[in-house]
Amino acid sequence: MSLSLVQSRALLGLEAATVTVEVHLANGLPSFTLVGLAETEVKEARERVRSAIQNSGLEFPHNKRIIVNLAPADLPKDSGRFDLPIAMGILAASGQIDAARLAGHEFAGELSLSGELRPVRGALAMALALHQDQVVTRLVLPPGSAEEAALVPEAQVYRARHLLDVVQQFLPPSGQAHTADAGDGWSRVVPVPPRLDADVPDLADVKGQAGPKRALEIAAAGGHSLLLSGPPGSGKSMLAQRFAGLLPPMSTQEALQSAAIASLGGQFSLARWSQRPTRSPHHSASAVALVGGGSPPRPGEISMAHHGVLFLDEHHEFPRSALEALREPLETGHITIARAARRAEFPARFQLVAAMNPCPCGYLGSPLRACRCSPDQVARYQGRLSGPLLDRIDLHMAVCPLPTGDLLQAPAGESTQQVRERCLAGAEMDVHTLLEDAALKFLDAAATRLGWSARGTHRTLKVARTIADLAGASRTGLEHVAEALQYRQALQAHP
Repeated sequence: MSLSLVQSRALLGLEAATVTVEVHLANGLPSFTLVGLAETEVKEARERVRSAIQNSGLEFPHNKRIIVNLAPADLPKDSGRFDLPIAMGILAASGQIDAARLAGHEFAGELSLSGELRPVRGALAMALALHQDQVVTRLVLPPGSAEEAALVPEAQVYRARHLLDVVQQFLPPSGQAHTADAGDGWSRVVPVPPRLDADVPDLADVKGQAGPKRALEIAAAGGHSLLLSGPPGSGKSMLAQRFAGLLPPMSTQEALQSAAIASLGGQFSLARWSQRPTRSPHHSASAVALVGGGSPPRPGEISMAHHGVLFLDEHHEFPRSALEALREPLETGHITIARAARRAEFPARFQLVAAMNPCPCGYLGSPLRACRCSPDQVARYQGRLSGPLLDRIDLHMAVCPLPTGDLLQAPAGESTQQVRERCLAGAEMDVHTLLEDAALKFLDAAATRLGWSARGTHRTLKVARTIADLAGASRTGLEHVAEALQYRQALQAHP
């Protein structure tokens, strides 16, 4: 048979569109033509596939005119994921394997020149898209990629280490095909259970800092964003790095979504499966690095932090354009990347934890060292954070440095596990506000005096409800609103 069809998938964002690899062998001047809106790395598959077939002891049809079409033709294709389906298509068209047995299978994998299979980016995202679309098929993937894809419930994933391992499963009836369980080169992959003993930094390591710890607890219980402001060395980064450990365990769906994005960016690790991510980009990161972009569109740091924590250390040192790009994702929980020819949407429901110095020298308000910045310098520095973005951050907390004596002699505080248990109990309380009359009047007066926007007032109300949940109160009282009010204070001004 001179024509064969092999199924694969192309990734555009988190969508995995079906790609049919059509291979036709014709008489004529020997050539190898690949069409179907393929990027450079896909076109280079011609040489990889040729060498892999020859070095595997199989016959490459040198005397034929080979035409490979990746359909649909208007769908962009990138990466080396099409090496394996192209090779299988050539072998099927030349009669070396049974083309009819390829039905019900989908292939993805990059080939080395020796025929070894190498992992591809986005295997878990591909399997998750199949699960969501209720497509029943068998995925054939390289080592590493197969373990990722097998995490999706009910996925039928087979791992192959070499091109020959795949070929042996699809030999013609006259050949001696191996069973699906034969050897280590071809095997059905069993999903890895999540780790329950995650090694996360313990909050007990932080000495003192009762106020910031309370702010972390409130933020974790209610899903609030947090801004920590204080002099260098006061413990802002140490607190932020322990925040993810206070969050509730991920559900299976959350873990799959988070892992699929990490797989799409080529950063998935089985050791981190079902653990909430913490992303800490450097302050030199651009807006594209934070929100995503490129061609084809790739997820940025905010999507990599989906269902986890985005920690922006030295917050005011980030480019203004990068910070302003966070405004819409903080509200909507997703980001849409639009380019001239392509458009992709990525989820971005993260908790923002930002840390900053209060002034250029960093010591404004510090009891240990005098600030040497002028009022104009302080105003310009704090002005790098726009009002609309500051309005979207629920909790603003000052972190003061501890005296050396207190730091050395202070006992260990509550552990991460103890605080997390309170956060979980608070998150299960009533989600309705149920404001008392006195609390409503107090909040109205405070919002009027401080000039809050409707968004700022609403976010304070949400923080107050979280505080009431942590206290086990059925109604939001005056004391809960008063505490929430403390976390919406403006940045400290120059004395």
